[in-house]
Amino acid sequence: MTQHTDVVVVGGGQAGLAAGYHLRRQGLAFVILDAGAAPGGSWQHMWDSLHLFSPAQYSSLPGRLMPAQPGEMYPDAGHVVDYLADYEKRYDLPVQHGTRVSAVHRDGDRLLVEADTGTWRARAVISATGTWSRPFLPAVPGRGLFTGRQLHTVNYRSPADFAGQRLVVVGGGNSGAQIAADLVLDGHVEVTWVTQRPPRFLPDDIDGRALFDVATARRRALEEGRSDTGGVASLGDIVAVPPVRAARDAGLLEARPMFTRLAATGIQWADGTHAEADAVIWCTGFRPALAHLAPLGVRGPRGHIPTVGTRAVGEPRLHLLGYGDWTGPASATLIGVGRPARDAARDIAQLLSS
Repeated sequence: MTQHTDVVVVGGGQAGLAAGYHLRRQGLAFVILDAGAAPGGSWQHMWDSLHLFSPAQYSSLPGRLMPAQPGEMYPDAGHVVDYLADYEKRYDLPVQHGTRVSAVHRDGDRLLVEADTGTWRARAVISATGTWSRPFLPAVPGRGLFTGRQLHTVNYRSPADFAGQRLVVVGGGNSGAQIAADLVLDGHVEVTWVTQRPPRFLPDDIDGRALFDVATARRRALEEGRSDTGGVASLGDIVAVPPVRAARDAGLLEARPMFTRLAATGIQWADGTHAEADAVIWCTGFRPALAHLAPLGVRGPRGHIPTVGTRAVGEPRLHLLGYGDWTGPASATLIGVGRPARDAARDIAQLLSS
């Protein structure tokens, strides 16, 4: 059975919910198809000690402030899940959980969205699938030879899973630093932290509020034709959240250069130095989950989808939301996704009324 609506939103995490909020304000009919069985998006799957970079009031979706978490300046992931579930319910957003979208096709003057629960014909589609389902693993020599355990950020939960083991944490971004700090502060794990380049910690007083301001200033500069300020990347790679700061200041968070290969029982550097390891945690980032858009043929060289704002250049009925700065400054954050979601909804409303 094929159903019809104005807009199909693919993905029911923070970006999909922000899109739904603004689509409703535009008076459009829409449905949000989400592969997850429950509300909360990728926040349901984060490691146990994870907290936001920003206080609750600076981590809100449009229309609804996130309430403070008692006893916590920076809310934990569970609090975010509760907030997103409440947001979905408060605005009565038409989210269909447990619905996985496999493909989006052109179908005359409509887009045909194929899901495992049926098909939808829509006048426009917003893709808001994020990146969590596409962890990236680098092609390091010997990766198939290593006899220990290998896992990605998406699989990590707590130090208790590795008590008494020797771990290698790979990655110089926030997830690498936070997971390495989580492990070394526990004191029951031997940790080797390796990074591609020396870690760049942001100043200790920088949190998500300041990062959003920096990203916004960069967007304004580019819109006004001024020189690129460099945005958040110009400040550093790692936010010095309290656990990271504590581990760093205690001298427990010292990074070693990236190794050249994996051996059967550990890692090896170019000079022949070897470190034994029981497990490697790859905190090496993600790629956008865009396989469902392949039938549209909108990807450019190297798989990137060119956009103007959030609108795909090769298909004006398609918008991409929440994947990073290329779909709106800070659009992969709770506070940052509201503006591009508003712009996408306005753009779609104008398209459908023309």
